[in-house]
Amino acid sequence: MSGRRGAGILDLIRPSTLLHLAKVARFHVYSHAVPRREIVAGPGLRMSPTVSLRNGSRLRFGRDVHVGERCCLWAGNSTGSITLGDNALLAPEVFITASNYGLAPGTPIMHQETIERDVVIGADVWLGARVIVLPGVTIGDGAVVGAGAIVAHDLPAGCIAVGVPARVVGWRDPAGPVGHAAAGADPGSEPG
Repeated sequence: MSGRRGAGILDLIRPSTLLHLAKVARFHVYSHAVPRREIVAGPGLRMSPTVSLRNGSRLRFGRDVHVGERCCLWAGNSTGSITLGDNALLAPEVFITASNYGLAPGTPIMHQETIERDVVIGADVWLGARVIVLPGVTIGDGAVVGAGAIVAHDLPAGCIAVGVPARVVGWRDPAGPVGHAAAGADPGSEPG
């Protein structure tokens, strides 16, 4: 046992291990610490230290927002912003981006111009684990989006949405909001 313990200690001081630890620390500063200082946030923000952030100056969070482990919140490089309303709840591994690459033929994807559009997540919204929200989406207040959904289009307030692409399957209020029957669900339906 002492031989294995000694080998473990030696592994920690190897130059390759120390170099790797330095790279991880540098990435954390680039991906979390610096952008977090730029966020405009209300009081009560709870954010995991494993969250990946881009362009913090275009991230705006209301009060009492919770951002779970390994979430990625990537605002655009020049204009695309991400706004989270009061009491927004992001489960682990939610990915929200306000930027995407163009698809013009003949130009490598990495050299395409980016298309940036704001993302707005309303107050009291719950995004389940591994939800993906694409540029230009607005999710209304009180909406719930089920785990693994991909949100490519706006979702109305108070809806329950699931799937790929996300679609409305019910309402938090069993009576359903007036005028939302055309949004893709029977207003009185229960979530499926």
